[in-house]
Amino acid sequence: MQITSRKKVRRWFTKILWRHIVGIIVAIFSLFPLIWMISAAFDVTNQLSTQQLIPVHKGFDNFNALFSNEEKPYLVWVRNSLVVATTAALLQTLLGSAAAYSLSRHKFKGRAITLNAILIVQMFPQLLAATTLFLIVNSLGDTFPLLGLGHQLPLILIFTGAALGVNTWMLKGFFDTIPSDIDEAAKIDGASHAVIFTKIIIPLATPVFVVIFLLSFIGILNEYLISSVILGLDGPKMTLAVGLQQFIYGSYAKNWGPFTAGALLATIPVLTLFMVLQKYLVTGLVAGSSKG
Repeated sequence: MQITSRKKVRRWFTKILWRHIVGIIVAIFSLFPLIWMISAAFDVTNQLSTQQLIPVHKGFDNFNALFSNEEKPYLVWVRNSLVVATTAALLQTLLGSAAAYSLSRHKFKGRAITLNAILIVQMFPQLLAATTLFLIVNSLGDTFPLLGLGHQLPLILIFTGAALGVNTWMLKGFFDTIPSDIDEAAKIDGASHAVIFTKIIIPLATPVFVVIFLLSFIGILNEYLISSVILGLDGPKMTLAVGLQQFIYGSYAKNWGPFTAGALLATIPVLTLFMVLQKYLVTGLVAGSSKG
């Protein structure tokens, strides 16, 4: 019995304990920036150099300063970000699903080339296109003011096409797991492709749609470079990521507290979405990983 018990203990140490240790290290590494941000948000001393993990002087002064600053309208930035992120994420999901359905269900000449082309394009970072996008939007603004610099519409259109390739590939992988016999049965009953897509494919693919929308929403909400290029670093159309940068630009010590308070509040929309949509996330994240 003692030998069996020792084997069990040895097995637990060699095969299970290390996994717990790795998990704890990863959790600490991931949560430490968030904990530090929460600490700074409630530290009324507002000093980055003297900040502690558990602040000595706690309060809501940073939040009051955040909302009372008329020159930096935090709530306007939040509204702008939600409008841009929600609209662009919905359009990304819609266009990606339409493209994926066509590539999954239709056999046409150049299909493989199209799939490889949109994947290769996605390998290049948006940073390479920042100057080009600026020049294009600046030129469009001369003819169509709403598509010019300082407006949200061109930013939404840019974000809509930014992740089209990745979303199309992910959605196509899921659509390939849906038996085509369902489509054939629906066609026999007289259903068109539009009916098949809206009445059959979309209900079956809801989990992956949720994942695509959520990942797109988070990415757009946190995007800074393209937003600052198109909207500028000043004005009423700024998004939250660009606006918060105004607090710490050249004055870390003065506005570090309000900046962290704003960053902490900015996590609420994302956490809310995760809580509401979490039942779809696990299914959607593994969707398309296997076929059959």
